[in-house]
Amino acid sequence: MATTADKLADLRARLDKARDPGSERARKKRDDAGRSTPRQRIDALLDEGSFVETGALGKTPGDPDAIYSDGVVTGYGRINGRPVCIYAHDKTVYGGSVGVTFGKKVTGVMDMAIKIGCPVIGIQDSGGARIQDAVTSLAMYSEIARRQMPLSGRSPQISIMMGKSAGGAVYAPVTTDFVIAVDEEAEMYVTGPNVIKEVTGEEVTSAELGSARQQELNGNVSAVVASEDDAFDVVRDLLDHLPLTCFDPAPLADAPSDADVADDADLDEFMPDDTNAGYDMLDLLTQLGDDDELIELQENFAPNMITAFGRIDGKAVGFVANNPLHLAGCIDADAADKGARFIRICDAYNIPLIFVVDTPGYLPGVEQEKVGLIHRGAKFAFSVVEATVPKISLIVRKAYGGAYAVMGSKNLSGDINLAWPSAQIAVMGSAAAAVMIAGRQLDAAPTPEAREMQKKMFMDFYDETMTSPYVAAERGYLDAMIRPGESRLALRQALRQLEGKNTSDLPKKHPIAPM
Repeated sequence: MATTADKLADLRARLDKARDPGSERARKKRDDAGRSTPRQRIDALLDEGSFVETGALGKTPGDPDAIYSDGVVTGYGRINGRPVCIYAHDKTVYGGSVGVTFGKKVTGVMDMAIKIGCPVIGIQDSGGARIQDAVTSLAMYSEIARRQMPLSGRSPQISIMMGKSAGGAVYAPVTTDFVIAVDEEAEMYVTGPNVIKEVTGEEVTSAELGSARQQELNGNVSAVVASEDDAFDVVRDLLDHLPLTCFDPAPLADAPSDADVADDADLDEFMPDDTNAGYDMLDLLTQLGDDDELIELQENFAPNMITAFGRIDGKAVGFVANNPLHLAGCIDADAADKGARFIRICDAYNIPLIFVVDTPGYLPGVEQEKVGLIHRGAKFAFSVVEATVPKISLIVRKAYGGAYAVMGSKNLSGDINLAWPSAQIAVMGSAAAAVMIAGRQLDAAPTPEAREMQKKMFMDFYDETMTSPYVAAERGYLDAMIRPGESRLALRQALRQLEGKNTSDLPKKHPIAPM
């Protein structure tokens, strides 16, 4: 008969075995590659000593050779003192593939997050479905996906891509709010290179198909980072700007006083005199917030549209801004998708939106029409109107056509619209207007030189009169014309005024977004 001491010894032995249960060969391969264990990754992200593991002794039922953990480490802990639920794939056990116990462990921590209201973080490094488990594996993927819906927009969900993830292992991450990928380690694809070659005859390397950089260009990744530690830093920074649930406030930070931001002389000198000169909008955004710390998302996807978290008056805000360095700040189909999704994230978590506007319009071209600029651009506008958080627009230069409307204009539900004297607000720019309005007169010019002279005269007149921001101000489409140096104080005063904003839609089940 086993004594209590025997039972305690047996428990210790089982737990020791469960600490790193993969085969010796699999562990050696991991160690030789310099990769961390799932528990080391969790400990590196969470507050020291805060991780509490669940399901350490879980195994595949009915299999005498089953391995502890079933390929995933699950539990809960704290980040900067705030609760999170977390799971991390173990590539040394069944390749990190999803089986029945794996699925039950992950859904268990997701259920806990739903009950208590806290973020869910998944450290992804998976071979996908466990083929030998057949329909059971697919069922577990569906169980995980089913829990993402009640969490979506209620508590933040973050995925960290640490290795190769295929098939179902990529659908769950891209359904989360943020996807952070480690460069030269993470790979993502629905179908791997070998299967593609077998089915279609196409030959491609796994890196060409789904590397972190490639998936960033595809719009599937929020940020690409150089290392695991960098990924954990991004996650901590994101959570510092996000609430535990949509019903909670986001964390506050120390902020400069009103006196410190009341008059920023550098901003008065920021805008180039040449209305077509390029500049990096990020340089402006870092001057508008409390400090120069921004969390830019999808940096290399549609760089003509900047989406970033920052802080004003100590509170998290979401910046949506055009970048004249790329496509002159035009909004193309990818930029519209990027902006729409970010707006919905900010709206879900009650983070005010700051639109910083310098755009000559939607990007024209045959290719843009082919890729669906009509419905994708409409989706951007739809997300702006749908958002009920405070919406403040600061027009710093060009605001033309439909792009003006969707960048937080008053007529499309913007709350407070501000403009610098350098702002230009019109249906279109002067070059396009010259063709549309004075095209016949220009074509009738006796010489090319005369035509260019007339065109320049028309454009100068148009810029002086038709694009003047004072026309919009006179008609009530702007709340205030401000000096650039007053912008920081004006933005925080606007946010304070809108803090109690409360709007609601007409009663219905839900709206239907554009195609």
